[in-house]
Amino acid sequence: MSLQANIIPPANGQKPQGSIVLLHGWGANLNDLAPLSRALNLPEYQFIFPDAPFPHHDVPGGQMWYDLESENYFGLAESRQLLADWLKSLEMQTGVPLSQTILSGFSQGGAMILDVGVRIPVAALVSMSGYLHAAPEPVGDRLPPILIMHGTQDPVVPLRAAHQARDMYQMLGASVKYHEFEMAHEICPQEITLMRDFIYRVMSTSSAIDRTLNKP
Repeated sequence: MSLQANIIPPANGQKPQGSIVLLHGWGANLNDLAPLSRALNLPEYQFIFPDAPFPHHDVPGGQMWYDLESENYFGLAESRQLLADWLKSLEMQTGVPLSQTILSGFSQGGAMILDVGVRIPVAALVSMSGYLHAAPEPVGDRLPPILIMHGTQDPVVPLRAAHQARDMYQMLGASVKYHEFEMAHEICPQEITLMRDFIYRVMSTSSAIDRTLNKP
């Protein structure tokens, strides 16, 4: 079993400078966040939209990373492993290493990236209306920088879930940027602007470090 994904190449027609992976939420699918590939206006990057592995039991055409309504989050362990293995395979598939990959997600997709993203060496994490579904288990001594954004009027994932994620990762030593907006369970234009600026800042820092390390 593997993940299916929609891969959108860089709009400038050149070799990608990095990858931006976006995970959809509960009951959506790989097409749900695809408009962000245009809205973010990052022509140097390729965008990758994976489909969650399990069909949603109430939404025709919808998928889920795990069953939120089950007692033990059925499917979580399998999705966690599938996502990690799939992300590690992307370098061979697309030519872009994890060190130049931004991992982002909305809602349940945000929960997945806050979990799996600290287990593998990605460049950064962006959580939109996400939450922690389990205590973080980072691997290694380096945590990626994290951008957490959430709506103050979110009726689906309460604001305290964003505060919990922020506080937990700050306690673990991660560099966390946190922003909240007067909105419900959605993505607003201000978030897109912040995400774009965050990606440019993270990737430019990463490139500078690579140049320093590769000096003769």
